[in-house]
Amino acid sequence: MDVQLKIHRFVEGKKWVDTYNVPVTTGLTVLNALTYIKEKLDPTLSFTSACRSSICGACAVRVNGNAELSCEVLVEDLLARYQAEELTIEPLGNFTVIRDLVVDWDPKYARIKKVKPTLQPKDEFTPETGCSQSPADFDKYKKYAGCILCGSCVSECNKNTLNADDFLDPFAFVKAEKLVADSRSKSPAEHLKAVIDAGLWRCFNCQECTAKCPKGLDPAGAIEKLKEETFKHHLDDNVGARHAKAIYDDISESGTLDESKLNIKSEGYIMSAMRLPMALRLMNTGKMDPLASHPVNPEIKTIAAIVKAAEKADKEEA
Repeated sequence: MDVQLKIHRFVEGKKWVDTYNVPVTTGLTVLNALTYIKEKLDPTLSFTSACRSSICGACAVRVNGNAELSCEVLVEDLLARYQAEELTIEPLGNFTVIRDLVVDWDPKYARIKKVKPTLQPKDEFTPETGCSQSPADFDKYKKYAGCILCGSCVSECNKNTLNADDFLDPFAFVKAEKLVADSRSKSPAEHLKAVIDAGLWRCFNCQECTAKCPKGLDPAGAIEKLKEETFKHHLDDNVGARHAKAIYDDISESGTLDESKLNIKSEGYIMSAMRLPMALRLMNTGKMDPLASHPVNPEIKTIAAIVKAAEKADKEEA
């Protein structure tokens, strides 16, 4: 049995798709298939790889529109997943393509500097005593140390697709959460200020970065933890934090959202006034009535109990 691979090519500004037939053998990975093409069918095909052990992250590509580590995923599993005899392979999304499946990482490495990605240890640590911590404190952030910079989270990030200028790549937020959660850090607030300025509250919360992370690191969860930490460090004087607090207050007090007041609570009266044309359109179509009384959900006691249980679980986890 052969698999038909449709590979997106890019050379010196020209784009096209080439099709190759590769024999499917037991244990054949996408990287094996690309190597087969390079060695036996077309030496001009360009892609990157290094460790072949799911550690370096260099070989990530998109297969049928989803980011994958090509050294890890089996061709036969993909054919079964998509119920097809052909696969489309293209470079990661939200990167500048250099050639074929090779993307430019330099701008991404430059952007990670925005989170101030170095640990500044507390004054209590010295070269003589070292910079140790308890296993329990290490466990709070150790999974985030497993990021291999494969770019899968960036490729599938819908916010980056829409506009990456005002939002960092998900792996940068993972790096920031690792530093903020590290008990040895002297100034976690500095990293939090940096990520707020870099678009922390602009995340769509679409969960695509978490769904596609081959290491199960939950970048979306890291972003939510960073948001939570901004409240703990009293860095909540911004639109995103006020919006989250307004939703929390509404749900806690009435069990429903008071959408007619939500924008005012988030942005204030002046900025809300600038959105008057939109408000008028919503009122005209019956989607908003600022004069209507805000209803209380008849299940408010149950909702309040759920909120308290969630808060208790969060404290126990911390």
